[in-house]
Amino acid sequence: MQTEAMTTEGVTDSRTLAEVIDAELRARADPTRAEKEKAYLKSALTHYGVSVPDTRAVVTDAMRSAEFDHDAVVGLATELWSGPVGERPSAAVRQLRSVPIYERRSAAVMVLIRGKGHLSGADADLIEAFIREAGTWALVDPLAGDLAGPLADASGQFDQVLERWAVDEDFWVRRAALLAHLRPLRVGAGDFERFSRFADAMLEEREFFIRKAIGWVLRDTAKKRPGLIFEWLLPRAHRASGVTVREALRPLSPDQQTAIRSAHQSGRSSHA
Repeated sequence: MQTEAMTTEGVTDSRTLAEVIDAELRARADPTRAEKEKAYLKSALTHYGVSVPDTRAVVTDAMRSAEFDHDAVVGLATELWSGPVGERPSAAVRQLRSVPIYERRSAAVMVLIRGKGHLSGADADLIEAFIREAGTWALVDPLAGDLAGPLADASGQFDQVLERWAVDEDFWVRRAALLAHLRPLRVGAGDFERFSRFADAMLEEREFFIRKAIGWVLRDTAKKRPGLIFEWLLPRAHRASGVTVREALRPLSPDQQTAIRSAHQSGRSSHA
């Protein structure tokens, strides 16, 4: 849907800019898409029905038009995520908080990612709060892979945060601890030792989103280092779920795949 160019010149406060972004998102709303997306994500949020590329374009235009420092990035993201804070909320704001808007929250995540150069490990509490409130992989995964991961690479402040996340009771937080390793491991860098500790401790979990995350990171790591993943997974295949094994096997050689499938199947047979 085509709309007029966003007018944000001279807008400096987070609340006003958030309202401008919200108006642009609503102008692109597609009720049919909203219904389908809500069903696909099994979402409890309200959906406008705006595509991810369109949401990203709105955020990019808004942030291109203003100067951003740390407080501006955090302020705008917070406004988009949960509405104004620090004042007595209006009825409209209370409604926003009770039924959050998916596209506003997606835009908030994009603001943090685009402004991550202004963020540090000191912002871990904010990121963690967003992860806990997200309730869907569509928000958790970029918060983990595109935000927490780069911040962890840039600052040792995040090391203990990830260690704590890895043993959290909330499976979305544990998933974030795993996926924070995804991008660097994908390109042959990153801290595989730490990821392997986290994954080993979660390998027998029954939660699908944990099983899938472990397999996803193993799969992408194997694209550059198949031998590393084969050696790691083979002695653990009997403990791993089918979801994890299927994901991890994709980049491996036929012989490696056969060996891991055999080890996985033998483990299932022994527990039958």
